[in-house]
Amino acid sequence: MNRVGDRYKDQLALSGFAHRIDDLDRLAGLGVTRLRFPLVWERTERSRGQLDWRWSDERLARLRELGVAPIVGLLHHGSGPPWTSLLDPQLPRLLARYARSVAQRYPHVDAWTPVNEPLTTARFSALYGVWYPHRRDDHSFVRALLNQMQATVLAMQAVREVNPSAQLVQTEDLGHITSAPALRYQAEFENLRRWLSFDLLTGRVGPGHGMWDFLRGCGATEHELRFFQEHPCPPAIVGINSYLTSERHLDDRIELYPAERVGGNGRDAYADVESVRVLGRLVGSFEERLRETCQRYGLPVAITEVHLGCSREEQLRWLHQAWRAADKLRHEGLNVRAVTCWAAFGSFDWNSLATRDDGHYEPGLWDVRSDPPRPTVLATLARQLACGEAPSHPALDGPGWWQRSGRIRYPARGAVQSLPVQGRPVLVTGGTGTLGQAFARLCELRGLAHRLLRRADMDVADPASVDAALEHWQPWAVINTAGFVRVDDAEHDPRQWRENVTGPQVLAQACARHGVRLIGFSSDLVFDGAKDHPYLEGDEAQPLNAYGRAKREAERLMLQLHPQSLVVRTAAFFGPWDRHNFVTLALEAMRRGGSWKAAADQWVSPTYVPDLVNGSLDLLVDQESGIWHLANRGAVSWAELACMAAEAAGLDRCLVDAVPGATLGQRAARPRYSALGSERGLLMPTLEDGLACYLGECEIMRNPETETTTTQ
Repeated sequence: MNRVGDRYKDQLALSGFAHRIDDLDRLAGLGVTRLRFPLVWERTERSRGQLDWRWSDERLARLRELGVAPIVGLLHHGSGPPWTSLLDPQLPRLLARYARSVAQRYPHVDAWTPVNEPLTTARFSALYGVWYPHRRDDHSFVRALLNQMQATVLAMQAVREVNPSAQLVQTEDLGHITSAPALRYQAEFENLRRWLSFDLLTGRVGPGHGMWDFLRGCGATEHELRFFQEHPCPPAIVGINSYLTSERHLDDRIELYPAERVGGNGRDAYADVESVRVLGRLVGSFEERLRETCQRYGLPVAITEVHLGCSREEQLRWLHQAWRAADKLRHEGLNVRAVTCWAAFGSFDWNSLATRDDGHYEPGLWDVRSDPPRPTVLATLARQLACGEAPSHPALDGPGWWQRSGRIRYPARGAVQSLPVQGRPVLVTGGTGTLGQAFARLCELRGLAHRLLRRADMDVADPASVDAALEHWQPWAVINTAGFVRVDDAEHDPRQWRENVTGPQVLAQACARHGVRLIGFSSDLVFDGAKDHPYLEGDEAQPLNAYGRAKREAERLMLQLHPQSLVVRTAAFFGPWDRHNFVTLALEAMRRGGSWKAAADQWVSPTYVPDLVNGSLDLLVDQESGIWHLANRGAVSWAELACMAAEAAGLDRCLVDAVPGATLGQRAARPRYSALGSERGLLMPTLEDGLACYLGECEIMRNPETETTTTQ
């Protein structure tokens, strides 16, 4: 629960964990033995001296019933209630008082993290100015760090007055810094600084310590530094929060980087970038960070956070590699205690370090965009690991993006090492179509082994051809994007039934026999338009035209013949990689100064193709089945869609000519209203987000040099 300005951002409330007590049962069902439990100060003491225990009473009692022991956290990237801050000299005493109250209330709790990542919080709050109190100087950084560390020591002293056997589980992000030779001095400074929280707790910071002069020069008194030597509080477990983006490289080749990447230290100018984006060698942070921590302190260690903001199979690979690193070192004799899946119910707006309220959500073991939360494949992996089972997901055969050559965004330092994409592939049919090619493009980006097939490679309506392809390629999944898509021609063209019904039927039969997962695509045109609000998956399909009837029959056959099939209903494609979609054609016409006719009496849910493909792949990796609606959130007429696109592109919406659909030469009947919603999960971004991404991608394609680097 962190603070930006006067606004607190409560991840527990955003994820729904704050009101769902049965989340504890979900977690216990994985086979976990410990749970990092948030008894966050700001949430409990909302007014000075008034502590509200109702929430924690109920949940800690439930954890005891479930046999899961908590590791209680009190301050997590926060600065305390409004009447204090990281720079308040009273902060240590105030947090210790709160810790004593918690211990008295729950004397059975034996593991504590009074302050999560104190060094990291000090950096982002007092050195970089990202979080409250938004300072940007070394003196404030040192004060924020020392206040948090003294608060940790005093809090543990207070807790141990109640429970003498209470253990400290101290967490920190220990991202390693590399550099160009000329910047080695800066890298050495930052690499020593990253140990400060643990060095202070273990009483190592004295006059001979490499950071002593820095701390003293930034306002730390000898007396307060001696405090840590006189009151050592070594952790029972040293917790490493390991993130790819915390591994940094300082590069003096500033001419190679955009201006926003370039900064300095007052002596030299340099770019501070993710190591994985510029170093040729592979970055293996888990094993390296655990090993060096064990060697430095000789204390038990654990990975206390494992999360990566990226696609589902990449999250899966990241967690699995963390487990393998921990398991390897444990077998070598190092005292590695645990791997922590973090955050179990996902996180909000961490792509902006929680500084904005964009609603950007990254799922974890569960996806809270479904009600109740839907377990992702990460929950399956966590359960397998906890129970000693061998992980089985085919996506684990491939390397993560941090191990592939595409990770490099700048001229590399050293020869680029990479691992090949391998493993059983996904077969994508419809190789000449917009959707098939989009799947191939994004499978490539996501490191999913795949084969894009044309009819000559596999005729989906020919059983012998399908069986031969499945035998040859040995896929774990088939994504069927082949089909007859001309709605008006479908009224009288017999080929549409072969492509839209016989093909899915043959694929379902073959995939069921071979144990292969299957995705097929259906349409909003299975509905008759009688509703005036979005159609959900459970609504009755009553198509008005031949195309819709074929899609409805394909849905029925797929789920009857292969119940594990995933059927995705979607609508009104637009995207950056083909010229023949409604939005692209409309904008091209309006940029030439012409008008664009569009139906004002037919309402749809337009779908940005990359969002559709990524959402479908996430569901496939999660091994979901049944009917899902995937369309960007929003219901508009075709005319309003053209107007929205015009305004987003800086064009005059008056160029849109809103007309009745009957005047556009449509031979097949269309529903008046066929917008799609979902009762299974709101996975798709808004239409406005989709249009913004579309225009941004089109700009990059026109001007590749304008592409900016983003962090996965």
